[in-house]
Amino acid sequence: MGLSELVKTKHETLFLKDKQRNRSLRLKKGWIMGIVLTFVIATISGNFVKYPFFSVLGVMILSILLGMAWKWLMGVPEVASSGITFSSKVLLRLGIILMGLRLNLEQIIAAGITTILIDVSVIVFTITFMLLLGKLLSIDRHLSALIAVGTAVCGAAAIVAVAPLIGAKKESTAISVAFIAILGTIVSIFYSFSYGLLGLDQTEFGILTGATLHELAHVIAAASPGGDISTDTALLVKLGRVVLLIPVAIGMSLLFNRHKDKAKSYKALPVPWFIIGFLFMCIVNTYLPIPKAVVDACIGTSVFLLSMAMAGLGLSVHFSEFKKLNLQVLITGVTGSIAVILLGFILVWLL
Repeated sequence: MGLSELVKTKHETLFLKDKQRNRSLRLKKGWIMGIVLTFVIATISGNFVKYPFFSVLGVMILSILLGMAWKWLMGVPEVASSGITFSSKVLLRLGIILMGLRLNLEQIIAAGITTILIDVSVIVFTITFMLLLGKLLSIDRHLSALIAVGTAVCGAAAIVAVAPLIGAKKESTAISVAFIAILGTIVSIFYSFSYGLLGLDQTEFGILTGATLHELAHVIAAASPGGDISTDTALLVKLGRVVLLIPVAIGMSLLFNRHKDKAKSYKALPVPWFIIGFLFMCIVNTYLPIPKAVVDACIGTSVFLLSMAMAGLGLSVHFSEFKKLNLQVLITGVTGSIAVILLGFILVWLL
């Protein structure tokens, strides 16, 4: 090989190394850009949620809606997708794990078998009813499943926890969260204005709101007209539904993955390990003397991480997927919500 060829080869090698270095640097910057973008959107949502109307929607819902609006109006650089994905997956799981600190198992157990039966009845009925209705109306099974668990368990948190376990697309997750948020807000406003007309005492009204509303923010907003008794009762019933997210997530994973070949390894098992982390934090909060300031800080961090994850979902939406939000989907969601409300009235009457 001559001198000129050696020089040429060396230049080509240096060029390739520079190209790879620049590509690696660009990817790192894009990763940071994506995370920062979700951080900014979550921060904006956290400020908006201080206002009355937005407080009913909740910070996580605002994050996904603002993320979708950002993408629609300003677009999202392709290089930022890795950071956005990190927020919508990794930070999501961390947020769900920390969310376990908001629950106290002893408080739920002390409420007695009645609360447990109410929560189990609502969840089993709602998921079964909505899955069957979705199948009857030929809706995408992943979309109907997400709307079902969002209605039955705890809104956005349930949807984003179950979505990766059943292989749902980001678009289906975002659509489900937004749809459940809007529907839950409408129902919570209806409850707030109907307290004096429903003929229920404070405890009964608390049971109704806690058993039938989607988001924790919806429950708090709707139960407040009934005073402290209604609010405390509603939160207790609602938190029981949140605890049941664990068996629901495992059950949905088994249902959607039962025909797949599974390797004999822990990773292949349809077990949501981040939900196990959620349960562990719940146990820690129940039995260990953790300072209230630490718990509050962790819960605040959980909400913010989930808000970033929601922003990531909103930024990942392909708006063509909204064609799936057709009349059949609307019928399924609205009918399912009405059915669970009627069931709530029946359960209150039976008590």
